[in-house]
Amino acid sequence: MSFTWRYLVRPDGSFSRMGNVDGSLTDEELARLRPEREDEEPSARPCSRCGTDLLLYWHGPLGTGVWMELCAACDGHRPAARAFIRWHRDTDHDPKALPRLFEDWETETMHAHGWARTEQPQASPSPPAPGSLTPRGHG
Repeated sequence: MSFTWRYLVRPDGSFSRMGNVDGSLTDEELARLRPEREDEEPSARPCSRCGTDLLLYWHGPLGTGVWMELCAACDGHRPAARAFIRWHRDTDHDPKALPRLFEDWETETMHAHGWARTEQPQASPSPPAPGSLTPRGHG
């Protein structure tokens, strides 16, 4: 079983990130899970560092307690943040670029808070079941 993040990008550049086990959900199914609502306006949130409106604010990885902010004024000097800002402002942005941009920005931001991303260990294959435990077929 594999777990991947799937990104649902809306025409205005806003997006949702959802877990997708075994890649089983299509983009259409993801859109139905998180439909757009007429009354759902993205609230402007001020940057905690300079007070201007943020382009994006996001909770850091579970258990870290980090609140990540993407501010064009404060983060434009950081390479991953600068690339994400350009993507966000581009009216013709490519939704396929979002996963990599988001992961790079998340890694860069978490590194600034003292965290480092490590490679996920690969699970070793389980040994085959002993012959005495294998059910016999009828044939």
